[in-house]
Amino acid sequence: MENAVEVRGLTKDFGDVRAVNDISFNIKKGEIMGLLGHNGAGKSTTIQMLLDLTTPTSGEVKVLGMDYKHKREEILTRVNFSSSYVSMPYSLTVYENLKVFASLYGIPKKEIDGRIDEVLELFGIPDFKDKSTQNLSSGQVTRICLAKAFINRPEIIFLDEPTASLDVDIADKTRRLIKKRNEENGLTVLVTSHNMHEMEDMCHRIVIMDKGNIVEEGTPKGLLEKHSGKNLEEVFLKIIRKGKD
Repeated sequence: MENAVEVRGLTKDFGDVRAVNDISFNIKKGEIMGLLGHNGAGKSTTIQMLLDLTTPTSGEVKVLGMDYKHKREEILTRVNFSSSYVSMPYSLTVYENLKVFASLYGIPKKEIDGRIDEVLELFGIPDFKDKSTQNLSSGQVTRICLAKAFINRPEIIFLDEPTASLDVDIADKTRRLIKKRNEENGLTVLVTSHNMHEMEDMCHRIVIMDKGNIVEEGTPKGLLEKHSGKNLEEVFLKIIRKGKD
């Protein structure tokens, strides 16, 4: 199967601190891959480099067979991103925020209103359209960020803790939506989460990071069998503790 993302020898230093240490992995087209690790493991920094928001100290990233040096604009029109820790300009309404992002992603002006209605309906929040962003709860802002992530109908979505601030029922609906898009449209997903059930439920494959290094990877079922675990949380803790011994 063709790779959607290829990472080779990716390293990121912040001064004397090495956040990501010479990691390599692939994400196949149509795959949901989970990136698992404690805070500070290097997950978010890795995603930032995959989006060209942070320049690697060394290493190579290819997205859809292209690199950012030569095809940055094309790559960014075909991918998107959402995080529970990223907010939107509070001075704008939800509609105004989404209109700005739709323009940035190169959506033709005549299609923008339809796309906004489409993504708001997708997440069951059409009544948010004319609300001021500053009057929304953190969970509601997260849902708007998720809606934004689908506005350009991306081929790849990078999700950093996408359901962290969502109520349980909304988080479940969000997971089901992502899985449905993956199954029906071949959407490729890279997701980080501290919710072990979420990772086990959603991901075809999981990569575990610790202190900037990849320490283990495999399918959820394969990891459970290899490490004799009852669930992913137990396996994760075994792997991290083993690395500290």
